[in-house]
Amino acid sequence: MSETISCAWRDPITDDEIADLTRSHGGDAVAGWWSRVNQHSLGWVGARDGAGLLVGFVNVAWDGGHHAFLLDTKTRGPHQRRGIGAAVVGLAAAQARAAGCAWLHVDFEPELRRFYLDACGFRSTDAGLIDLTAGR
Repeated sequence: MSETISCAWRDPITDDEIADLTRSHGGDAVAGWWSRVNQHSLGWVGARDGAGLLVGFVNVAWDGGHHAFLLDTKTRGPHQRRGIGAAVVGLAAAQARAAGCAWLHVDFEPELRRFYLDACGFRSTDAGLIDLTAGR
């Protein structure tokens, strides 16, 4: 990362900041989403630039035991491919380990394979998935 970016575990993040970050990389922001979700998380990582702008994020859900799950990894559009995503994932992994988790899971679209496997150190595994939206 060439610019000054700070990453923080359980960074105080507002709904408006998450919505703005989501829109910045082409996602659909849902009002109030973060207020509903964060209470169910082990924690999350926020990355901010020197001006305090939220430029990266990842949420860590968990089962209350040995399994943690990365969700909603985001990097602000103009800040992508600068190592911010890998930094937030790295801090999330360290904090999940510190909380006693033995496994960190992530699902991703095929175009993100190199990011998660190469940049973040995940390995490919067999897994199963049911699309609960099919047939709606």
